Amino acid sequence: MTDPNGLTAGEVEIPTGDLRIPAYRAKPGSGASFPTILVVQEIFGIHEHIKDLCRRLARIGYLSVAPYLYEREGDVSSLMTIEEIRAKVVSRVPDAQVMRDLDATVDWAAQDGGDISRLAAAGFCWGGRIVWLYAAHNARLKAGAAWYGRLAGATTALQPKNPVDIAGDLQAPVIGLYGGRDAGIPLDTVEQMRRALQTANKPDNIHVYPEAQHGFNANYRPAYDPAAATDAWAKMLAFFHAHGAC
Repeated sequence: MTDPNGLTAGEVEIPTGDLRIPAYRAKPGSGASFPTILVVQEIFGIHEHIKDLCRRLARIGYLSVAPYLYEREGDVSSLMTIEEIRAKVVSRVPDAQVMRDLDATVDWAAQDGGDISRLAAAGFCWGGRIVWLYAAHNARLKAGAAWYGRLAGATTALQPKNPVDIAGDLQAPVIGLYGGRDAGIPLDTVEQMRRALQTANKPDNIHVYPEAQHGFNANYRPAYDPAAATDAWAKMLAFFHAHGAC
């Protein structure tokens, strides 16, 4: 785990619409005008792994903030299975609401020492899909990183589009980081996304780690793949640097 000493790190609240949502923020302990990164949660919410990722990013100079994007729909920490989390909470979270809450988080970060002219987003699992959508939503975003986020599949009235549907609307480049053995994200959907990007004349920055599984960056899971995680992390940071989000 990343040592918080020397950082300003902890729980904060983000005003958005009709309420204040909890978030975890980490940034260097001194200075200002930090490049800013939205850390978009796994399906499991803001747990210690996500907080640790925020601290890792703060160590290299980012103001990193992870808003709790299920605040209106419920707490998933006591739910036992992914199926329960999806049915009881995640299925009820509107994409449009998530976009508004992320916009509010960017505005909040600008008042907390963040330089939002150097704005990035990194999302993991559930958050990987959200990063693709956010790159089509917010023109202020310089670059995104989608870690094993769903690309295609069933839609609903609350979640009406998948990344493959909005490839032509991307306003910022996204690096996609996927596992070749991801049981939940078939490789044919990765190829579908590649084709959608090509058709839209958008850059294809998707990287597939052939032996990696879903969640290969999550060091608390059996699927953790240190080699793939290390390489993907370096690729993400280089991508942000190349696109002015550092």
